[in-house]
Amino acid sequence: MTKITFIGAGSLGFTRGLVRDLLTFPTMRDAHICLMDINAERLDFAQRSCQKIVDMGGYPAKVTATLDRAEALQGADFVMCTILVGSTEVWRHDIEIPKKYGVDFNVGDTRGTAGIFRALRTIPVMVSIVKDMEKYCPDAILLNYTNPMAMLCRAMNRESSIQLTGLCHSVQGTASMLANWIGAPMDEITYTCAGINHQAFYLKYEWNGKDAYPLLRAAVEKPEIYKEEIVRNEMFKALGYYVTESSGHNSEYNWWFRKRPDLIEKYCTDGTGWNPGEYAYILKEYQKTENTWKDEAVKWFAKETPISLERGHEYAAYIMNAVLGGEVFQFNGNVPNRKLITNLPDDVCVEVPVFTNKAGFHPVHVGALPPQLVALNHLSVMTEEMTVEAALTGDPTLVYHACCYDPVAASVLSLAEIRQMVNEMLAQNQPYLPQFNSLTA
Repeated sequence: MTKITFIGAGSLGFTRGLVRDLLTFPTMRDAHICLMDINAERLDFAQRSCQKIVDMGGYPAKVTATLDRAEALQGADFVMCTILVGSTEVWRHDIEIPKKYGVDFNVGDTRGTAGIFRALRTIPVMVSIVKDMEKYCPDAILLNYTNPMAMLCRAMNRESSIQLTGLCHSVQGTASMLANWIGAPMDEITYTCAGINHQAFYLKYEWNGKDAYPLLRAAVEKPEIYKEEIVRNEMFKALGYYVTESSGHNSEYNWWFRKRPDLIEKYCTDGTGWNPGEYAYILKEYQKTENTWKDEAVKWFAKETPISLERGHEYAAYIMNAVLGGEVFQFNGNVPNRKLITNLPDDVCVEVPVFTNKAGFHPVHVGALPPQLVALNHLSVMTEEMTVEAALTGDPTLVYHACCYDPVAASVLSLAEIRQMVNEMLAQNQPYLPQFNSLTA
């Protein structure tokens, strides 16, 4: 019986959807699904909802739940991780303190000053998880969904031999969006996408083997399509390649859109796609969910058919099936740069095509990225490197240096102002970052 463990199983929508998907594969229909969370109430709902899915499908699977991480990991074959270290009452300060200084974040969970502090809190926990895996399930594969993706994967790969990759929805989601824009069936689209998480680019995007970029360039000139993804469409027009993650996220990964109120209003508030870029959008969504999830849980169970049993498109289930001997699967994953992208540093976390089979992960050599793309990637990569080193050593100067290169902070603040902001954020996070002292003046 394959054991599949969920760490952070209280991430309810994700857990239910992935359990539904994995049970549709013959290789996992009799799996042992072990759910672990630190919140007993959410864990109970997760267990009952997953058991409901098992019962609806008549699967011979087993669902268990535990608050004990060691118990959950013991003998696991696969581990899924979706955790948040600290509540939104902790995370909110990553966004609200920079705002006082004029640094405006839309999401603030992957990059920039806000993403850096989320990484500092989360890296020690993620490293402790892979260290536990070395003890209790050394041959298991970790599939990480927790943000900030690149920094967490880089830290775990530095500190552990556990086989792991980070998974994100943005590559397949954007590929489908672009296909819709040009009127192409998704099964006729092929692409090569590479870079770093949330900042990967479609180096090739083809429809039935022919370059579809001319069609995309024409499409983004249509007002209704331009407005759907204003930031990304502006980046596409300037850089020549389409980026994977949403406009809201990408507006905070560079210098061009969030440094003045008039630019924020022009580019970051009027989009018609998902999350156009309003201030603290995802934080507000998390806070809303924290207040309403119990009511949603009751409504979910009250439905005669609370979830479709039809398989979705989440990578993780297909990856596990391939490792268990099912069909070989290709996806874009976050892996160490072992000569995969030749103009990014060795061993940093990159997002490239990966093939998976019974032997594990086989990342694809991409070569050099175009200079206008690698310039953005390299800046992000180096701030991530400083952040990971800071998290592993407790060096507050490295935190400051990483924040100095946050494009939004650097575009609105002086070095002295960044130092003051970082000191305030270190003080606010002291209960979660006891290894850090304040910066010296």
